[in-house]
Amino acid sequence: MLDKNQMKSLLLRFWFSSRMAAHGILSNPLRSALTVLGVAIGVASVVSLMGIGEGARRAVVEQFESLGSNVIVIKAHNPNYEFMPEEADELVERVDGLEMASPIVQTNAMMKWMRTRGKVDIIGSNQSFPEIRDHDLVSGHFFTRWHVEQRSQVAVLGSNIGNALLGGRNPVGRSISLNGENFRIIGVLEAKGRGKADDIDDKIVIPYTVAQRFSEKRTVEEIWGKADSKTDADLAIVQLGRIIKRNLGLDQSAPTQMSGSTDGEAQGMIGSGMPIEKEMAVREMAAQQNARPIVPETGEDAITITSLNQLVEEADNANRIMTLLLGGIAAVSLLVGGLGIMNIMLVAVTERTEEIGVRRALGAKREDLLLQFLLEALYVSLIGSIAGIVAGIWGVNIFRGYGFDTAVSFQAIRIATMVAVTSGLLFGIYPAVSASSVPPVEALRRQ
Repeated sequence: MLDKNQMKSLLLRFWFSSRMAAHGILSNPLRSALTVLGVAIGVASVVSLMGIGEGARRAVVEQFESLGSNVIVIKAHNPNYEFMPEEADELVERVDGLEMASPIVQTNAMMKWMRTRGKVDIIGSNQSFPEIRDHDLVSGHFFTRWHVEQRSQVAVLGSNIGNALLGGRNPVGRSISLNGENFRIIGVLEAKGRGKADDIDDKIVIPYTVAQRFSEKRTVEEIWGKADSKTDADLAIVQLGRIIKRNLGLDQSAPTQMSGSTDGEAQGMIGSGMPIEKEMAVREMAAQQNARPIVPETGEDAITITSLNQLVEEADNANRIMTLLLGGIAAVSLLVGGLGIMNIMLVAVTERTEEIGVRRALGAKREDLLLQFLLEALYVSLIGSIAGIVAGIWGVNIFRGYGFDTAVSFQAIRIATMVAVTSGLLFGIYPAVSASSVPPVEALRRQ
């Protein structure tokens, strides 16, 4: 345990060494400024590039999250395997953890409002759309099961369309024309933001039973489902995969197709698990084309089952890797800055041999000289880090001004500062040891 006098002596020696270190830096301002510049460029590169990467990562994740949590999208990529709308309710009954589901029809229509005409994207859904997509309404209400069953001509507008109709005033209760048919506006969705939620702000949601008339199809290409939790979503994906395989005739326990005539082929599909309406549609198409319906070896090309939770995780991981790569590339500048510190410190040791000899002759210990030169390296690193952080944040704001998604990453600032200070101290150790190892007699002889 140090006593009071020893502690006072150590503090005085530290204070004197720190003043000498500051004097050593200020005595060569141009050389010190260039060294600081090297460190600042490295820190600024790490902060700005990782800020751009972090901003891109957050933007992608927010876009996926805006589609809703625990959402499962089942999509048919082949017209032969599209879904009947009632299959959505069947899946809810058969799949554990699947809380709700909705047939989805995506089409477009010619909208007319007063003297304004234009084509608008349409989403046909059932009454569960707001719950599936976690999307609230700012005014009015969403349509009900009764509206869907009765094919009511009601519409819920996206935020941008709702604001554009009456210059920001509430359009609920008014009517618009879609493909020449009058629709009563019953609600306006909450704004999600540009590019989010599949640009829902610029779309109109109507009952899928009406949207089917616009698309001129009885079937639907997509079914959106929502699970109770992330775990239930993962389990639902597995169950849905088995059900889809069975419906496509890929389950080995299901009857296989028979070779021969078209009628025989169609009969071979009975009992495969496909709905009767779909079987009849496939038979009719096969008869018209005089060819056997093609059943793919795997259901991946015909129907895909996607968990949006998984997409969020994959996008997050991919962008994190990209951000780390950008940071690693920029970190090379920090290495160059550390080498610059080592170079300038070695030159300082050579030029200040006389100063070192005088201090040793007056009683300075090796530890004092070692501390002095380490403090010089630390000062340069800290000043360069502060300047680099300021320049990096400024660079991030410049990129943001040009429309890039950026974010000031405090983790990047912390990492860059730690690397800069650590590299400065490490590269300053050898010059400091060299300075403290100069014999006093040799130093005085060079005077």
